[in-house]
Amino acid sequence: MSFRTTISYILWPLTMWYAVGVAVRNLLFAFGVKRQQAPHITTIGVGNLATGGTGKTPHVEYLLDLLGEKYRTAVLSRGYRRKSKGFLLDDGSHDATLLGDEPAMMARKYPNVQVAVCEKRVEGVRRLMEQERIEQQGDEEVHISTAPQLIVLDDVFQHRQIKPNINILLTEYRHPYFRDHILPYGNLREFRSASRHAGIVIVTKSPAKLNPVDKHNIINDLHLANYQKVFFSYLQYGALQTLDGQPVDLDLRHLEQVLVVTGIAHPEPMLEEVRRRCKNQHMAFGDHHDYTRRDIAQIRATFEAMPGQRKVVLTTEKDAARLRGLTGDLPIYVLPVKVAFHQDGGMDFDHIIEASVRENISFLSKLSIWN
Repeated sequence: MSFRTTISYILWPLTMWYAVGVAVRNLLFAFGVKRQQAPHITTIGVGNLATGGTGKTPHVEYLLDLLGEKYRTAVLSRGYRRKSKGFLLDDGSHDATLLGDEPAMMARKYPNVQVAVCEKRVEGVRRLMEQERIEQQGDEEVHISTAPQLIVLDDVFQHRQIKPNINILLTEYRHPYFRDHILPYGNLREFRSASRHAGIVIVTKSPAKLNPVDKHNIINDLHLANYQKVFFSYLQYGALQTLDGQPVDLDLRHLEQVLVVTGIAHPEPMLEEVRRRCKNQHMAFGDHHDYTRRDIAQIRATFEAMPGQRKVVLTTEKDAARLRGLTGDLPIYVLPVKVAFHQDGGMDFDHIIEASVRENISFLSKLSIWN
């Protein structure tokens, strides 16, 4: 009997009870006991069925790059593992302990985007739509709405209180949901059938040079409906930056050693990229790890024990949000990452998203006039 089979038997009772809980929750939504709301604002949902590692944050950032300058845009997240409660709108401090690492990172990178966190999606959307500024015009104070035209939501397949206008499902190329199982035996937080809620499916972290046969096989295994569109994305790594996002003139190929420090679910693509350029050693922490002084001391000791003089510590943008202010004089840098899409015939991801958002915003603005 294989180890995997043994584990499956051990975890089967827990898996069954978790599956029952998910099924009951989904039935409550299906019969209207729990209700989804479609707010009077254009929304894009980005989520996954797995517990992590699909590249959700860089895909949200791709949408912000695409739409953030064209529309008043907001990002609403739960703020996973933050040390605050309720609705919180970034005030410019970009504090990862209050916002969570991913929202804090996006708030720093996109000052023109409103970044908010709230456990309850309906309340979060309502509070964003109530945002306003007060201007003095003569003797009167005038309230001017600063509500966004577009809200990007994350984790929409587990937190279904809001029904997005555009629903995007991410699944990783190496760990697609159709080869996975429900928790705790597998990594799925939802049944595979939840994929039917998505209008767009993105296979993430695919190779930059994608084999057409592999692509064809994955599309077949996804078993998508006619209304669903599928795209393949891959990661592009940029030039090194400081923890504060400032560019540095440093080439990994000229270094003797690099200590890679990660607190993300699946660091394999980043490790492969670093391995292509130089020798490296990896220190892995848990996803969304909250770094302590003790962790920094461990990182420093490991770094100092590495041979060579030309060496640095390298981490991710998400980890940088939690490491900032803790590392002292440690030579630590960030390897930024962006998403790019494989082009497929006449289907263009940017065009589909821009057209859908434009139509939704135009329709809602007409409703406002009519009302």
